[in-house]
Amino acid sequence: MTVNKEQSDKFKDAARDLDCDEDEGRWEKRLKKVVKEKPEDAKGVEVS
Repeated sequence: MTVNKEQSDKFKDAARDLDCDEDEGRWEKRLKKVVKEKPEDAKGVEVS
């Protein structure tokens, strides 16, 4: 490990050390379980 590592590289190394999953497809699938799509009538409407 070099001393001048970018912050993003440090984050990626830490995530790998914690056995985080890097598969984008699995991420999308899990995300869809948590986040629901906005109803049709609410799309494009800004909430203040």
